[in-house]
Amino acid sequence: MWLDDDTFKAVIANTPLISIDLVVRNENGEVLLGKRLNAPAKDYWFVPGGRIRKDETLDQAFVRILQEELGIESDITRSGAKFLGVFEHFYEDNVFDNEISTHYIVLGYEISIYNEQLNMLPCFQHGEYQYFNILTLLANREVHCFSKNYFDNQTYDFYKNICNGAVK
Repeated sequence: MWLDDDTFKAVIANTPLISIDLVVRNENGEVLLGKRLNAPAKDYWFVPGGRIRKDETLDQAFVRILQEELGIESDITRSGAKFLGVFEHFYEDNVFDNEISTHYIVLGYEISIYNEQLNMLPCFQHGEYQYFNILTLLANREVHCFSKNYFDNQTYDFYKNICNGAVK
């Protein structure tokens, strides 16, 4: 179900959004990130992901998000992905403006996709894509803290001071 802007603004103002994030690794163990074009997290490198829609099962959402965020139709299923856990993302802004904060409940999944499968990455949410090794990802100030959070907590704690507590 797709919501008109006014309805979606009311949802953002009054409820958390439920989403799926994808930690996509290539054959070298590097992680695919996209540079976000839209708020929240605009201009940050972020893992691909998307909201779960009303009346959409988790399995349906997983397949749709693979298609929309990575441009692929794949036999990768949610049950075949590694479940990383449930995460909370709090942002000071939303996709429309800075007046209302956004709260996400995120289901994180890790999948492996070889580079040749990602020929035509969509540019609707992300203007560019790049693979990062984990240490580079954790040290990079342009990689959003919430994307860093999917990796080893001890390593993440070491690098979290890079974010200076700022969440955008």
